[in-house]
Amino acid sequence: MGTYVEYKEGFAGLPLPFAYVDVDRLERNIAAIASAAGGKRVRIASKSIRSVDVLKKILAAHPCYQGVMCYTAAEADFLAGQGIDDLLLGYPQGISPSVDRLLDRIADGRTVSFMVDCIEHVEELERHARARGVIVPLCLDLDLSVSYPGLRFGVWRSPLSSWEKMKPVAERIVDSPWLVLDGLMGYEAQVAGVGDNAPGAAMRNGMIRWLKKRSIAEVSRRREEAVRGIEALGVKLRFVNAGGTGSLDSSRLESWVTELTAGSGFYSPGLFDNYVSFRYEPAAGFAVEVVRRPTEHIVTCLGGGYVASGAAGTDKLPKPYLPEGLSLLPLEGAGEVQTPLRCPQDVQLAIGDPVFFRHAKAGELGERFPVLYAISKGAIVGQYSTYRGMGECFL
Repeated sequence: MGTYVEYKEGFAGLPLPFAYVDVDRLERNIAAIASAAGGKRVRIASKSIRSVDVLKKILAAHPCYQGVMCYTAAEADFLAGQGIDDLLLGYPQGISPSVDRLLDRIADGRTVSFMVDCIEHVEELERHARARGVIVPLCLDLDLSVSYPGLRFGVWRSPLSSWEKMKPVAERIVDSPWLVLDGLMGYEAQVAGVGDNAPGAAMRNGMIRWLKKRSIAEVSRRREEAVRGIEALGVKLRFVNAGGTGSLDSSRLESWVTELTAGSGFYSPGLFDNYVSFRYEPAAGFAVEVVRRPTEHIVTCLGGGYVASGAAGTDKLPKPYLPEGLSLLPLEGAGEVQTPLRCPQDVQLAIGDPVFFRHAKAGELGERFPVLYAISKGAIVGQYSTYRGMGECFL
């Protein structure tokens, strides 16, 4: 399933533009990620999903799926209100009323852990905990980027890049009667989030694979060192979180890792086409309408400029998906109000026809549409509300 004719007929009658999820492909991706986890628990990265309906579907699909990694306190409070538990704040939080609401959730028996990477984070949460009269679980963020002469391979996250730097923060948490050291997270973004099989870039691909291989060994060593250091303080961590969809095959091998994070792989957006070690099925996208035909081989769609975050580049543009063979024009790209496309000779599109795109990333698509129309075996079987469709916007 999933040809242009099948999608065009299956979605016939829906007003354009719309976003969709192919349920059959989503379910196969859910099963594939569960298998790739190698027996580890999998925590779902909510930023890559942004739909309560889809989050609940994944959590119910296999016993390995336990817990959600959120991106803001407001989002975590919202998900707790939707009945989802075991929430890890993937990023340190600023001043927000949602922090105190989450502490009230903890007091009511919900499982919520806050991310910290410095003494200031710890002391601010301790102040809230004392005022609320509740013991707050914290997770330490271990930075796993690696540095070589003239190159930092990774992203700028936590300042805690070694156990030596982490130890004073861990000790401060352990010494507080209002805090508990609940977990350790280390996200190897340079392994999980960097494609190594881009078309027409053989030399770059080879260099990235070499860097990844070296990085995986370094990541494992530093993560184990942090786990052993925390254990030496007399702390038994509830969880040690690692990885992302792009590094499941390496981080699952570390015996001290108790859970893995996955998110984008469930939808498998455009950027996930460029990995050599795995391939999931494109399960989500959007459709826009052909409204002009400037020439015989160019059509223009209304809207479509849903560009992904990150360093600006053509890889952050949405990919024309169906019908096959369409391409963006390099001087226009995907536009706010119009997106022209070059058509191969064997593709004939009429005014009013849909064109299906894949977003470069996964969950960001949910910020543009209130629902994801669910299609299975060529027919619409329902719809999944996005955060936006539920009236929420967290960042």
